[in-house]
Amino acid sequence: MFLAHYGVAFAAKRAAPRTSLGALAFAAQFLDELWPILLLLGVEQVRIVPGIMAMNPLDFTYYPWSHSLVMAIIWGILIGGLYFLLRRYGSGAWTLGLLVVSHWFLDVPVHGRDLPIWPGASSPKVGWGLWNYAPFPYIIEFTIYAVGISVYARATRARDRIGSWGLWAFVLTLAIIYLASSGPPPSERVLAWSAMLLWLFVPWAWWVDKHRDYVRRFRNIDGIGKLE
Repeated sequence: MFLAHYGVAFAAKRAAPRTSLGALAFAAQFLDELWPILLLLGVEQVRIVPGIMAMNPLDFTYYPWSHSLVMAIIWGILIGGLYFLLRRYGSGAWTLGLLVVSHWFLDVPVHGRDLPIWPGASSPKVGWGLWNYAPFPYIIEFTIYAVGISVYARATRARDRIGSWGLWAFVLTLAIIYLASSGPPPSERVLAWSAMLLWLFVPWAWWVDKHRDYVRRFRNIDGIGKLE
């Protein structure tokens, strides 16, 4: 998954309006942001095997510290807890923690049986393998992405041109990267360094969000307007 993680981050703005989109995007993609660092350090391993899956040439041979369910939960607790210590905003802390964990569950449908439950050789591995069935990953990715963007766009309002054009440039750039990344990378090291570019989207999302205002909405309950 790629676009779906950002889609969930966009939608999460509704649950934590005081939390920056940059922080939400960071949390939703944290496992993939951590992964290339561990690859470059030699802690985790991947092989490039063209044809191993129809839509993904990567054999994720060893990545329990970034992509096991147990570690995703631990990372979520750490990130959510740190955010709470810094911001004292409970909704934001819970949302960030859940976004980190959501990454693992969104990966399950498309990955082969390579996602471990816990670190260690005895861990079972899961994955439904939809990367072997070309139309379905595209449908899932773009559906979640579109819904998330819609939720964010309705929950916020552009304060200026940066808040408007910057958002749609961000959205379009992510979609182009997803559609253009079909071929196998030349080496595992190039793959790791290119994956490090995910970190650039964190300040971009933060910058865009700084130029948008959260829109408070009213609900009508028994004829009385209630502020959400």
